[in-house]
Amino acid sequence: MRYDPKELSDEELVERAHAELFHITRAYAELMQRYQRILFNVCARYLGNERDADDVCQEVMLKVLYGLKNFEGKSKFKTWLYSITYNECITQYRKERRKRRLMDALSLDPQEEASEERAPKLEERGGLDRWLVHVNPIDREILVLRFVAELEFQEIADIMDMGLSATKMRYKRALDRLREKFSGLAEP
Repeated sequence: MRYDPKELSDEELVERAHAELFHITRAYAELMQRYQRILFNVCARYLGNERDADDVCQEVMLKVLYGLKNFEGKSKFKTWLYSITYNECITQYRKERRKRRLMDALSLDPQEEASEERAPKLEERGGLDRWLVHVNPIDREILVLRFVAELEFQEIADIMDMGLSATKMRYKRALDRLREKFSGLAEP
């Protein structure tokens, strides 16, 4: 049966992909095309560089391809997709952090060790990234999922395996910290 994937909802595309994969990938390709740009933006903001973001996006797309058959639809496709993305970003972030620590330890240069905490790449890029460097990784992910992915608090709580009230509280505290940190910059 012929269909136009662009006219179908995410849920309808998931149903089609269940039936089609791995012989036909039209429904899967449309789902990935819909979310590709925002996935990349989420990963880039979380990880701080485009190279790692691109790698993580590719990994996410593969996990979705192979995991779509097992997706039961208990949550929205979008929520499931961002759960995978969040977990992949955490994995990549930890890998990079371990690699940096190893390089710092091998170089035995105290200046380089001190620079790890500053994350200069993010600060130089400006914009939202300039703000995100000042919050811890969990709060950063909450802010990215809220502002970049434009998810609801319940969806963020589900993705991060946190309670709704804890998610809202972390979000509020992160914003308060950022306001406090940058309140002096807005004044002339």
